[in-house]
Amino acid sequence: MNPDLFQPFFDRSGAVIIDGALATELERRGADLNDPLWSAKILIEQPELIRQVHYDYFVAGADVTITASYQATFEGFARRGLSHAEAAALMRRSIRLAVEARDQFWADPANRIGRVRPLVAASVGSYGAYLADGSEYRGDYGLSVEALMDFHRPRMRVLADESDGIAADLLACETIPVRREGEALVRLLREFPHAVAWLSFSCCDDAHVCHGEPFADCVALANESAQIVAAGINCTPPRHVEPLLLSARGVTDKPLLAYPNSGEFWDAEACCWLPGTRVTEFAGPARRWRDAGARLIGGCCRTTPADILDISLAVR
Repeated sequence: MNPDLFQPFFDRSGAVIIDGALATELERRGADLNDPLWSAKILIEQPELIRQVHYDYFVAGADVTITASYQATFEGFARRGLSHAEAAALMRRSIRLAVEARDQFWADPANRIGRVRPLVAASVGSYGAYLADGSEYRGDYGLSVEALMDFHRPRMRVLADESDGIAADLLACETIPVRREGEALVRLLREFPHAVAWLSFSCCDDAHVCHGEPFADCVALANESAQIVAAGINCTPPRHVEPLLLSARGVTDKPLLAYPNSGEFWDAEACCWLPGTRVTEFAGPARRWRDAGARLIGGCCRTTPADILDISLAVR
């Protein structure tokens, strides 16, 4: 994994476009995700649909696609009756599907015009994602740094593996609601010295991550590791993104990233989305996020390839 992997994109257009939602896009295309495994369930049932979504995001302008491993954990798959080896194979499948989509896209010379070869980011979801109770938007699970490292270690080992010739370009440590978990992930990366990652937090207002710590303090964790190649925000209502970026852009020289959700809210008890303040046009907000310091920009839950196309056209 290359610590300078974003530079070719910055040199060409000044920005890196991250893809949009995977799980909710799978649902929009008919997949049933009413399950604790969420999008990881589709790794078992309809892997070809995941591959197609990745491909469609590349067509829409994404420079990075994020794998379907956000909710793929050994503990979650064990509940489904899968062995350790079967779970690891599904995690590896998430990378393979994204790599296949990227390679299929790049094989067409027409897709290379004005583009840099896209990247694959292996998703490392928060501990709260495994709980499947909305904890990634609260961070109240109360584990120590060491316990969180123990939880993330086996999955990170699988996702960072390159021995089979299929490799992600980086890890996407995302939707982190509490500073302690960010610290755990930064420390854990040292055990995988060839790996690089971005660090992305879920936030509750204009200045704080969901658990309440200042967002700027969490972003500053990026300074503790040369393996962290970007830091920022994801799965946060768009209205908070600009002030959050402004609060953090002086605390690190690492590139800042922003890939918020659509502005709707997930009700974990009812398993449904609530209206919130939905954004239906992303071009204007994306320009403001770029002007506030974001160099990697995309979307999270409830965003679509059409939204990523709008962002790509707006900021490149």
